[in-house]
Amino acid sequence: MALSEQTDVKGLKIEEKMEESQIQKAFAGSTILLTGGTGFLGKLLVEKLLRSCPDVKKIYLLTRPKKNKDIIKRLQEQFDDCLYDKLRKERPDFIQKIQVVDGDVSKIGLGINDEDRKNIINEVEYIFHGAATVRFDEALKTAVLINVRGTREMLVLARACTKLRALVHISTAYSNCPLKEIDEKFYESPLSAEKMIDLVESMDDKTLNTITPGILGEFPNTYAYTKFLAEDIVQKNSYGLPVAVNRPSIVVGTAKEPLLGWIDNVYGPTGVVVGAGVGLIHTLNCDPKAVADLVPGDYVVNSVIAAAWKMARDHPGNHEEAPMDQLPVIYNYVSSEQKPLTWEMFMKYNELYGIETPPLQAVWAYLLILTPNIFFYKFCCLLMHWFPAYVVDGVCFLIGKKLMLRKAYTKIEKFSAVIGYFALRQWKFHNNNTQGLFKEMCGVDREMFDFDIGSLDWNEYHKSYVTGVRQYLLKDPLETIPQAKKKFMRLKFLHYVCTVIFFFLLYKFFSFIFRVIV
Repeated sequence: MALSEQTDVKGLKIEEKMEESQIQKAFAGSTILLTGGTGFLGKLLVEKLLRSCPDVKKIYLLTRPKKNKDIIKRLQEQFDDCLYDKLRKERPDFIQKIQVVDGDVSKIGLGINDEDRKNIINEVEYIFHGAATVRFDEALKTAVLINVRGTREMLVLARACTKLRALVHISTAYSNCPLKEIDEKFYESPLSAEKMIDLVESMDDKTLNTITPGILGEFPNTYAYTKFLAEDIVQKNSYGLPVAVNRPSIVVGTAKEPLLGWIDNVYGPTGVVVGAGVGLIHTLNCDPKAVADLVPGDYVVNSVIAAAWKMARDHPGNHEEAPMDQLPVIYNYVSSEQKPLTWEMFMKYNELYGIETPPLQAVWAYLLILTPNIFFYKFCCLLMHWFPAYVVDGVCFLIGKKLMLRKAYTKIEKFSAVIGYFALRQWKFHNNNTQGLFKEMCGVDREMFDFDIGSLDWNEYHKSYVTGVRQYLLKDPLETIPQAKKKFMRLKFLHYVCTVIFFFLLYKFFSFIFRVIV
């Protein structure tokens, strides 16, 4: 324990024991391997480790070239993001601790060359495996190779690491979504993950795509299914290894750090917030009373780091003459147990603060109807999505402009179908391990690596979340708010005018039909 001196009211010096961060101590001088470092959670994890664990020795980032950009170019663009402003200020030499490893989790051996593999085996103490394809409509073969076989290859590499203290596999709370109640344990798979790997390796794409619906069964998409299979891989290939599984629910923008409301993708509910905010999405097939199990990205990252710390401290394999037959510990990281938030309240918060800070890119007034009734939802889509789309695109066609709205609503309909599965259902999650993990942390770590979802104020959170969506996704600076508010009022007025005209014409139409019939 560190000692510090304080002066009491009488001017006498007293010694007071100050807590040290146990997590900082655990990571001091360590070398880390991280996959998925260019994704949303990966970016936050890299930033948090380098800023809050300043004595980390090195971070290997497994990265593959993408979209005609080499690895170095991608990382330069990543670290130029405002997300890293605080890190640059506090740890200006942080980039020296990052070493890029050319690899691809979809390949055998993770696509790592012999030299890099040797360095990883000899140096790495902590592994965070977060690489995955998060596209819900990904082809089954691609999803299996990345999410399932990639996890197997990572465990093969981990078993070879001579200094390994902890590996955290980042899964999802919905890896067992066909169940209604989900505990912090593994669930058996009817078809083993190894057999699924063999199947996709041996079968042609056309046949595999044809039989995919039958393979998925009750699973809504290839993402949830392959994350389920990845856990089967972890369960059956991790004996003797210090492995933990973190299952976050729906990850949204940051709550506290390093920036309020930072987010860089439009997945899930954030896509609805963006679409409704700019006046494109006006209805969603959703149960307003169901719980929206949302968790802030920075809280998730803190829980992942804490899980690695505990595993490094407690795993029998990290101690001499200890048994090595324990299964990995699973942490369900959800908000529904300690801080439930319904979809209705989620959208009300977004409407409240969205009206205060409307986006300048809005094309129509805000209007969003949540309905669990599929027939009413289809009617609303026809009335508020497809009818305006055909009218606007028809006008564009006549004046020689590019047709846009029908294409946009085709994508929106596909997106809505994906999120609808989760917005119409509700699960009972158990998270005793997660709660216990937070309680085991010392006071300074609870503050520095906070993930106590029970203390989160959703009202305060949404103030920064809505602003973050505006700033970091729509690239709309706060200075444009006065201008955007004026545009919002004009669009609102235009919406009311068009609504009155529409119902007047509808009244005239039915009056005419009635007269003809009579």
